[in-house]
Amino acid sequence: ASAIIKRYIGLGNALNATALNAIGTKYVCLLNATELNVIDSNSLKLVSLNPSACPQLTKDILYAKAKRAFSDQHNLSAYYELIEPYLGGAPGVDLKALSQNNVNMAVSTLVNLRRDSLMSLTPSEVQGLLGVNLGDLEKWQNKSPIREWVQTQKQSELDKLHAGLSGGTQEGYINIVTPRFEAPSSASLGTVATTHHLLPALLTSFLMMMVLS
Repeated sequence: ASAIIKRYIGLGNALNATALNAIGTKYVCLLNATELNVIDSNSLKLVSLNPSACPQLTKDILYAKAKRAFSDQHNLSAYYELIEPYLGGAPGVDLKALSQNNVNMAVSTLVNLRRDSLMSLTPSEVQGLLGVNLGDLEKWQNKSPIREWVQTQKQSELDKLHAGLSGGTQEGYINIVTPRFEAPSSASLGTVATTHHLLPALLTSFLMMMVLS
């Protein structure tokens, strides 16, 4: 399949909607960055792809194209359904904005978000994304990456969700700060250098006094 796709592109054919429909979700992960970047964003309006199983770079590129393709519907309720298959490439700032729109994201979609994007979300933002599906989050709290997300949140904030999540950071712990030692100043270094320079003479004088006594 990869060889056929490369041959098709090598002959100068465009990755338009017809080609993308032929490639489909099954083989879209075979496209490299160069091939993905030549896809016309508007073609995504006419195809049904789900790159959630693809490498992260593929998801990042396709998300950016999908966001551009559906930008004219950003304020419509249908926008989430259109962009949802591509959210695995969404940056945190876009997810934070999406959390204000009552999208009722499935937890299965949440766990497949970009890891850095997920870790940037606050408990209230996760609540905004999941909506009516918030109760399902407890089933995932011992699985990665939800486990790691929970561990980075304050337990008091998690408790506000009333979703049964535990394992967050407790209030009142003392942070142990490793002391930093300042580098000696040029003045102190000069004193040390002078002391080392005079040491042989001082030691010689001391020994002479010991012998003479």
